[in-house]
Amino acid sequence: MSTPPVLETRGLTRRFGGLEAVADVSFSVPQGEILGVIGPNGAGKSTFINLVTGHVKPSSGTVLVHGKDMTGAKPWTLAQARVARTFQIVKPFRGMTVRENVAVGVLYGPNHAVTMARALVRADEVLDDVGLEGARDRGPAELSTADARRLELAKALALDPELLLLDEVMAGLRDNEIQPGLDLIRRLRDRGLTILVVEHVMKAIREVSDRVLVIHQGRVLTSGEPDEVLSDPRVIEAYLGKRYAERHEGESGA
Repeated sequence: MSTPPVLETRGLTRRFGGLEAVADVSFSVPQGEILGVIGPNGAGKSTFINLVTGHVKPSSGTVLVHGKDMTGAKPWTLAQARVARTFQIVKPFRGMTVRENVAVGVLYGPNHAVTMARALVRADEVLDDVGLEGARDRGPAELSTADARRLELAKALALDPELLLLDEVMAGLRDNEIQPGLDLIRRLRDRGLTILVVEHVMKAIREVSDRVLVIHQGRVLTSGEPDEVLSDPRVIEAYLGKRYAERHEGESGA
C-alpha cells in the first residue's frame, strides 16, 4: 500500500462574496519535497496557505494531511497534526525574549514539554539551528529584519512539524542574507521535513524548490521543475505582461 502524500488538496476553493480568491486548487506534496509556490501579487497564495493551516475556512474542497481529512480544522488542531507555518508579517510575542517566544511553541506543540525548563532547553536547540543563539535574551524589537524572519521560522520549528509552510520568509532580505536561509531550508528537508515555500524571490525559488506550482487569479496555472516553469511564457506573461512574454518568446526562438 502506497504512503499518502503529506499534503493534498482537492478542488480547494474560497469565495469572498462574488470573488473566488482560490478556485479549484488540486495538487499533492510527497514526503521530503520542497514545493515552491509562486504567482503575482493578489494571485491567492496567502489565502491558499490560510486555507491549508486553518486560518480561513474553505468554501468547498478538501485538505488532506497524511491522508486524513483536515478541511476547516482549527490552527491548533493542525499544529497537533505537526503542521506549522510562518507569517508574511512577523508576529512575535513582544513582551517576551526571543528564547521565550520559541519556548511557547515547545510548551503547546504536539510534544507537550512538561516543564518550562525543558521547553527552554529545546528552544535553545532550535535557536542554534536557525542561527539565533546569540540573540536568545533579546526582545523581538531589537532584531534586524533577517533575524526577525529567523525568529518567525524558529517559532514554527518549535512545534516539531512534519509539514512546514513558509510565507515569504525571504521578504526584505539582502542578497547576502538569502543564501543562509536557503541552506537552512535544504537542511530541514534533508532531515525529513516536507516544505511548501511561497516566495517572490525567484533566486530562492529556483535554487531551493524540487517542484514549482504557479497560482494565477486563484487557479493553478502550471507546475513542474523550476527551470521549466520559470521559462514558461504563460508564467512570464502573468508576472510581466503579454507584450513582454511575446517579446521574450520571440527572442528565445531566434
